[in-house]
Amino acid sequence: MLDKVLSKIEDVLHLAGCLSLVAVAGLINADILLRLFANRPVQIQFELTELYLMPALATLSLSRVFRDGGHLALEFTPERLPGLIGVVISKLRLLLPAAFFVAVTAMSGKFALEAIVHGDVEYGVVDWPLGRAYASIPLGCGVLALRLLHDALFKRDLAVT
Repeated sequence: MLDKVLSKIEDVLHLAGCLSLVAVAGLINADILLRLFANRPVQIQFELTELYLMPALATLSLSRVFRDGGHLALEFTPERLPGLIGVVISKLRLLLPAAFFVAVTAMSGKFALEAIVHGDVEYGVVDWPLGRAYASIPLGCGVLALRLLHDALFKRDLAVT
């Protein structure tokens, strides 16, 4: 049940991350074409991409990509080792990154919350609320931390017996 709920959340966030990438490509191309043919840039392109879309596309898909095995990893042990040592190493390979992403989530969440509470704004073509811009980082990293913890604590096939 928990895995299904987590998977649905990951799928929704992955879709949002992918749509962010499509939006970046669309805005950049629209900006290029409008500059070329109409001598008018898309005024919001740089700020929207920098503040909202890049953090979203960088973090919202993290957990889904990990779940699907599409992540990059530096492997210094075989993926599965037999016996108790294999279980311990497999769990550590999930719990150590989980601890890191919990810390990233906590720090970035604190930063985003402070920006929301203080009403921090990036002044530009549009006055961009920064709290919303920062929110995708703790969201994406937090869901990845949950996936790592879930896999470490509830997956049964972590070692070859």
